[in-house]
Amino acid sequence: MKNFHLPLPERTYSGLRAEAERAQVPATALAREAIDWWLREQARKARHDQIAAWAAEMAGTDFDLDPALELAGIEQLAKAGKTTPSKAKTGKTRK
Repeated sequence: MKNFHLPLPERTYSGLRAEAERAQVPATALAREAIDWWLREQARKARHDQIAAWAAEMAGTDFDLDPALELAGIEQLAKAGKTTPSKAKTGKTRK
């Protein structure tokens, strides 16, 4: 494990200390958990952005989703109660 000195604004420091006391855990454990969560979120967002960029680049090419397969997927989601075909095609919700 490595040590890392991190100066915090007084408000952040006080909030961290108060939360650590309330949860009865060391403030360093809370800080470590928060940093780990943030790093996982950054990786998740980067992965999402890469997939979205690839999908946009591949739209309309041979790598795009086959229309019959897409329709089958929409129908399967509708059967499972996850969405409706009209909602999936238009992006609009039913009222």
